[in-house]
Amino acid sequence: MKLWQKLLITLVAMLIASFVAGRLWLLAFDVALPSYLAGVSGGLAAIPVWELLRWIDRKQP
Repeated sequence: MKLWQKLLITLVAMLIASFVAGRLWLLAFDVALPSYLAGVSGGLAAIPVWELLRWIDRKQP
């Protein structure tokens, strides 16, 4: 898998994780999620996605 594909998949996963975290926060506390917490949730989601993509890349011949 090419680097740009990994970056694109990781970026999409980060955006989805931030959005979902914001929606869950809003449902739980009825207040908007602070932007730094949305960034942290997206960044933490990116780590396992990137590692999963590296693992998939190693398994392919």
